[in-house]
Amino acid sequence: MISKSTHYAKQGEVARNWVLIDAEGKVLGRLATQIAMILRGKNKPQFTPNSDCGDFVIVINADKVQLTGNKADHKTYYRHSGYNGGLKAESFRTAMERHPEEVIRRAVRGMLPKTTLGRAQLGKLKIYAGSEHPHAAQNPTKIELEA
Repeated sequence: MISKSTHYAKQGEVARNWVLIDAEGKVLGRLATQIAMILRGKNKPQFTPNSDCGDFVIVINADKVQLTGNKADHKTYYRHSGYNGGLKAESFRTAMERHPEEVIRRAVRGMLPKTTLGRAQLGKLKIYAGSEHPHAAQNPTKIELEA
């Protein structure tokens, strides 16, 4: 009789690759879902929900990401310092001018698990505003995402 037990990927047997994604002209939400899928490893056949089996992701041209409709005018990012009256608000346009990398990081972070595993997976995300990145030694594979 054939054993039909499920295989769970262990930390040592996971092959990590480097993936290069060009964000120029891409929609923020659709880009973030595909980045989160690669970071979690859901595109691999040995995906295990409680193990970090995803790849490293390099995102270039983060300053050229777009939003659909009027969201570029109306989207607001909030953060709180923890003190009374410490609520800070920032519009999408000013966030893109000041730190376009954080806009993508924040979108991807919301799609990952809110656990230690999710924080470890977010650590494998490298985002750069321009088209240059210092990870040439890792020999990243460039992939084209659907628009």
